[in-house]
Amino acid sequence: MKCWNCDKETEGSPFCGACGKIAGRIAGTTHFAVFGLPPSPDVELAALERQYRELSLRLHPDRFAQAEARERRLSLEQTTALNEAYKTLKDATRRAFYLLSLHGVDLDREDSAAQKNMPLEFLEEVMELREALDGAMEARDEARVQAMARDVETRRSAALQEAVEALRVLEKGPPDESVLKKASHALGRVRYFTRFLEQVDAFEEEMLA
Repeated sequence: MKCWNCDKETEGSPFCGACGKIAGRIAGTTHFAVFGLPPSPDVELAALERQYRELSLRLHPDRFAQAEARERRLSLEQTTALNEAYKTLKDATRRAFYLLSLHGVDLDREDSAAQKNMPLEFLEEVMELREALDGAMEARDEARVQAMARDVETRRSAALQEAVEALRVLEKGPPDESVLKKASHALGRVRYFTRFLEQVDAFEEEMLA
């Protein structure tokens, strides 16, 4: 995209490298590109936070309060995009789901093929886990519920690690459907386990009320 002020290429940067004016956003700019990072499941969090704070200060709408309408609008757009990108990339789980979506698999959609095609044995495992959790909650057995939560958290961490390793392979190598499927299934398991743990949290809050 060319800078609206000097007509030089901005190359996706929030600011024009030639004139320093705030730039327009290029459609399809990824969260990684907002920070000038290559797509990867691995992000150095301290560096990400430093860059976020620096860009936040430079893009803050208060700095453009006296600027013309176009710059005020671009400040809001860039700030919104920056906040969304930071929120996604600073969290390993969100980052992995987002990276997978860049490969065409959006697990946030309930009707996605990846969600529908989870291995049958895993779905049976989830059903057994939920039945056991329902039984423990109905009996008000907190110790049993907490033990199940610890077990599921371990499984969730292992599934996330499996997904991250598959995503690393995807980013380094040529497109590979089997690796993509492996990452999809691993993150599908992360999603199911996360929902299980959310149910446990709700139960514990209810017990404290």
